[in-house]
Amino acid sequence: MNWRAWRRQWLTEPLYRMARDSMPTLSPTERQAIEAGDVWWDAQIFSGKPDWGTLVNVKPVVLNAEEQAFMEGPVAQLCRMLNDWEITWRHGDLPAPVWAYIKQNGFFGMIIPKEYGGLGFSAYAHSEVVRRISVRSIAAGVTVMVPNSLGPGELLMQFGTEEQRQYWLPRLARGEEIPCFGLTSAEAGSDASAMTDTGVVCRRDVDGIETLGILLNWRKRYITLSPVATVMGLAFRLSDPDGLIGDTPEPGISLALVPTNLPGVTIGRRHLPAMQAFQNGPTEGSDVFVSIDALIGGVQRAGQGWQMLMSALAAGRGISLPSLSAAACVFAAHTSGAYARVRTQFGIPIGKFEGVQEKLGRLAGNAYLVEAARRFTCSGLQLGYKPSVVSAIMKLHATERMRQSVNDAMDVHAGKAVIDGPSNYLGNLYRALPVAITVEGANILTRSLIVFGQGAIRAHPYLMKEVVAFGNSDQTAGEDAFDAVIWKHLAHSVGNALRASGMAWTAARFISAPHGTGATAAYHRGLIRYSAAFALVSEVALLTLGGSLKRKEMLSARLGDVLAELYLLTAVLKRWQNEGQHESDLPLVKWCAEQAFATIEKRLDDVLLNLPVRSASWVLRALLLPPGMRATPPSDKTTALCANMLLEPSDTRDRLVGAVWDGHDSPSVERLERAFELVVEVQPVLDRVRHAGLRDWRVAHANGAITQAQADALEAAEQAVAAVVDVDDFAADEFQRPQHPA
Repeated sequence: MNWRAWRRQWLTEPLYRMARDSMPTLSPTERQAIEAGDVWWDAQIFSGKPDWGTLVNVKPVVLNAEEQAFMEGPVAQLCRMLNDWEITWRHGDLPAPVWAYIKQNGFFGMIIPKEYGGLGFSAYAHSEVVRRISVRSIAAGVTVMVPNSLGPGELLMQFGTEEQRQYWLPRLARGEEIPCFGLTSAEAGSDASAMTDTGVVCRRDVDGIETLGILLNWRKRYITLSPVATVMGLAFRLSDPDGLIGDTPEPGISLALVPTNLPGVTIGRRHLPAMQAFQNGPTEGSDVFVSIDALIGGVQRAGQGWQMLMSALAAGRGISLPSLSAAACVFAAHTSGAYARVRTQFGIPIGKFEGVQEKLGRLAGNAYLVEAARRFTCSGLQLGYKPSVVSAIMKLHATERMRQSVNDAMDVHAGKAVIDGPSNYLGNLYRALPVAITVEGANILTRSLIVFGQGAIRAHPYLMKEVVAFGNSDQTAGEDAFDAVIWKHLAHSVGNALRASGMAWTAARFISAPHGTGATAAYHRGLIRYSAAFALVSEVALLTLGGSLKRKEMLSARLGDVLAELYLLTAVLKRWQNEGQHESDLPLVKWCAEQAFATIEKRLDDVLLNLPVRSASWVLRALLLPPGMRATPPSDKTTALCANMLLEPSDTRDRLVGAVWDGHDSPSVERLERAFELVVEVQPVLDRVRHAGLRDWRVAHANGAITQAQADALEAAEQAVAAVVDVDDFAADEFQRPQHPA
């Protein structure tokens, strides 16, 4: 008996037909988005059995000598030039000297290779520049970020013709051209594939010469740098009714480079995004004619615009906003810890109150986690990966933790952060939160549709091959491809089920942790356990829901959260190893791990509660979530330990919040840090005063209990704290504004 033939006839073929009918169909746009970029550690998580050996090649990211010199030179100088209050409330724009400095020093060309006149920086250096600038000014950070993310530069490097690269890249690198990218149509919003902007291939007379080109019409909004751009990367729907460039009358979404000085181009008007001063606005084009050579990548790339966009985003989305978010989380933790140390109420620092410590502990944990994830992701990018799912995870979860951290910082600072003025170092960051949450893929969309929806197909070890088999127009060939993979898939799933249930009922105590993990071995074992559980629940969700999973966005979002927590925890564990496995940092690692495990179990529990096939839910709950062995969030003790790290000087505090703003001339933050240092310095003297039964150090000085030098130090600390606690006020006429017609 021919076993393979029997299996093919009686098992594979019926299963193929059933699965093909139940699996989600992919539109060409969805297919292009899923195939953009590649996979990395997300694929290891989806396997249910992460190969820790692959992380050996993931070296800690470091700046080379040239990049370090750029940080200490141009970046530090630019930061000293930035006054966020003046930029936001006085100028409404970066001052002219700042614009000139950015252009002259190559900030717009960080990702452009040196052979084209750019800086040729690594992903980590690019991230560090954005991180450091964003601490001083959101407007400046966004201005530098956007040309180095999704824009003409990245698209030209990946897809441009050599002629296009030779002409445009040096001009972009030198700042001779200011780029923007017109993607979002006024009518389309998040559904960029539904754009109504058009381009028609035609011939036109240009200076007496008949020229093959494209007649463009567009109406875009939310375009950063559009008001000041000199060249626009434009996404539009291309049609070729006369077959001038090929046999396809509707090639589809395409990309072109459009100089903004062409007749018919309208730029200059501005949006005001959450009171932020970076240049952002609408743009319109009416019968704008460009040569066919304006198509990025040439005629052969006509109709490939969506895939090109997704590929460009695969890397940039993992750098730009995550870097800004890491800066914000660290900044919020740093300033909140210092403020909670120097600000006293009822005779003690507010950082000693448990209500405040709850916020500080979370601030410390989030700062450690987001910075760890930033470095880990940059490591993957520098290995050559363009992990689209990881980039989506980073954009979503870094900005969400930034939102949480800035809100916590506002709570700790209370009235200090509410009153705007030059002394308020948090207010503008708070106002900018909706911008980060919304751009480069709104977080609701990213969480509900992209992270798991794309990851389930792209990062799963077998599913993509099966989807390709289902889409094969040759049914016999499709069945052959399906037969070659489905039995491996089933064996993989059974193995995951056995491993996941065994680890759940033993709390993963009997599996081996990776070599050299030391005090974090239990967290590595937990990560292995929950990876297997995630893989199994994902399989069952796909099996029972099939194509309807695309519409079960709440289920998809929860599974995406589990994938994200596993990725972020990997980054935390990797950071602890890379930094030397400091025992004093373990409370931070513990906080991150316990928070991750509790979130994972809650999300898995919610998925199982809402699976429509109840029998599958009951079985999985019994296998994966045994009673009495459930994960719990960080304890009050762990949270307090993390909070205290922000309240006292230490190597751990230095590693956690760093010195990214040193020498950047931020008076309000420098006053805060100086007050923090003085308060810590005089604390032993204050303790002596209190032990003597006195509340006022001046009485102690008068009684001779402390020396004149000690009294002077206490006076200096008191004055420094008063300067920090003080808030701004203005003359009434400063609020008068010129009247503008409605």
